[in-house]
Amino acid sequence: MPLTHFLGLIALVILSAGLTLALAFWSGVPLAAVAFAAVSASLILAWSRIGR
Repeated sequence: MPLTHFLGLIALVILSAGLTLALAFWSGVPLAAVAFAAVSASLILAWSRIGR
């Protein structure tokens, strides 16, 4: 993968994370709910990779 594509991918991931957090805070979702969702998604992905 060329360096420009890699850096663009990283930039898009950071941008989408920022937009997600901004939308969550704007709609009034508590920070604890956002953190719980992130930890839950991380655990689900980890368990799905271990199960293979």
